[in-house]
Amino acid sequence: MSINKEVKRVTTNTLMMMKQAGEKISMLTAYDYSFARIIDGAGIDVILVGDSASNVMAGHETTLPITLDQMIYHASSVIRGCKNAW
Repeated sequence: MSINKEVKRVTTNTLMMMKQAGEKISMLTAYDYSFARIIDGAGIDVILVGDSASNVMAGHETTLPITLDQMIYHASSVIRGCKNAW
């Protein structure tokens, strides 16, 4: 038995309506295209990209060494992997 539910793009307006309705908003972090596709496909509402990419992806001890160019690279990779999540 399958349920055919139309999935729509999450926008800031969608998030505001969810908050007003008392709905839970799901969020996960991704740093690349592949994980963004997996997370987006799972129906998560928001995909975060944080400076923790410095620790997780580059192996630094702190978040301080990551550059703006590196953050732009990670964020743009995640954007390409998102079809529905904000």
